[in-house]
Amino acid sequence: MAKIKVEKAQAMTSELVARFSALVGKENAITDKGLLETYLVEPRGLYSGMTPLVLRPASTAEVSAVMKLASETKTPVVPQGGNTGLVGAQQPDQSGSQLILSFARLNRIRSMDRLGKVALVEAGVVLKTLQKKAEELGCLFPLSLGSEGIAQIGGNLSTNAGGTAVLSYGNVRELCLGLEVVLPDGRVLDDLRSVRKDNSGYDLKNLFIGAEGTLGIITAAVMRLFSLPRGRIVAYAGILSPAAALQLFALAQSYAGPMLTGFELMSRLSMQFSLAYNKHVREPLPKTYSWYVLLEISSSSSSDEARNVMETILARAMRDGIAKNAVIAINKAQEQAFWQLREDMSLAQKSQGSSIKHDISVPVAAVPDFLVIAGRIVDEMLPGARVVAFGHVGDGNLHYNVSQPIGADKAEFLARSQEVSHRIHTLVMQCGGAFSAEHGIGQMKQDALMTFKSSVAIDLMRDIKKLFDPQGIMNPGKIFSACTTR
Repeated sequence: MAKIKVEKAQAMTSELVARFSALVGKENAITDKGLLETYLVEPRGLYSGMTPLVLRPASTAEVSAVMKLASETKTPVVPQGGNTGLVGAQQPDQSGSQLILSFARLNRIRSMDRLGKVALVEAGVVLKTLQKKAEELGCLFPLSLGSEGIAQIGGNLSTNAGGTAVLSYGNVRELCLGLEVVLPDGRVLDDLRSVRKDNSGYDLKNLFIGAEGTLGIITAAVMRLFSLPRGRIVAYAGILSPAAALQLFALAQSYAGPMLTGFELMSRLSMQFSLAYNKHVREPLPKTYSWYVLLEISSSSSSDEARNVMETILARAMRDGIAKNAVIAINKAQEQAFWQLREDMSLAQKSQGSSIKHDISVPVAAVPDFLVIAGRIVDEMLPGARVVAFGHVGDGNLHYNVSQPIGADKAEFLARSQEVSHRIHTLVMQCGGAFSAEHGIGQMKQDALMTFKSSVAIDLMRDIKKLFDPQGIMNPGKIFSACTTR
């Protein structure tokens, strides 16, 4: 693998800042240091950067003009949506040479088609907004994330977001029918198709989905909608082990089939953290258990059907000793409270000190063994550390997080991050899994990418990057290090 020398990036001149600003209007070009701060640090504070300029275009034409000038002047561009990413993919570096392209103003829902079940939306549309607009139309947009009130569709696409509904509806890749993309040289790829079947050549959109803004800038997308369920039921079950969770999953699938729209596994410690974080939610069950499962059943027919299926599943699980106790939400408020317990688990860890986080996936059948062996690794390497494990076990995606021991030194604990993550990721790969399930590579997982991806895969990925972005101006330093290329 050849390396080439990369010239040291130069800070942007005031003249260049003015040229870029004129493309979107001075009022939409942020240069004030105080206002820039909110764009420079990611949610966990692990990655930060510097920039003299944030541009807020309002149209694809403006994005195209920005990229034409960026190509002409070899100015690196960092696309940024809601700034909710967790691997540092949306932050510039420390050179002050990279501009940030924000999509807050590129936020129109261009059209919605109830009959065709599609929505044409711009990249800056907030996920929660699309969910609500779809519901007003009598449809469902199923992508659901803890950050859905801030995260934008463009960012969801750039990371191939997953969330809690993957079990039934798939990742965002499966929810997208077409894209509009501005290429690094300013050309616009208009592939905004709404058809389900299209075998007319290479499926170009899938190169940009999950590419973290390194190949081009997604400006609009055609997203799939679904019929709004006529009935939804949510329940919690207390169980003794992840193995029991898999038994319950098989049982739920056999009775519910495609009606099983949620199946989340949570450890007791995860639940404790969530309850401590949000005083407005309560224990779902009168007694505590080592593990919990949140189940959701959605029916296209009626609430009665959803409830009957849920009751059948839980009654059989209790009879067979798979579940030790269970409770079904009695109204929408309780349904929301049940889901809130699960959704708060990521944020709840902040108040418990530092955390070494892993967003991984393994084959569903491997989940119990992975959790046992990973627990031994943590006990060996970090005695007293607290494992916070939860996730979408129905598709094998776990958030395997390790919180520092109570009273431990934060810096000393975090100094072990790379070593601990390498061991966990090695185990994941031995199980036939993936070291990044839904968060992406960004800056955080570049070493893991180089360690665990095959040399052939790395070569192909680099070839694609160089083909689309020969000048290296698209989100440099993300996925691959900025100082190495072929």
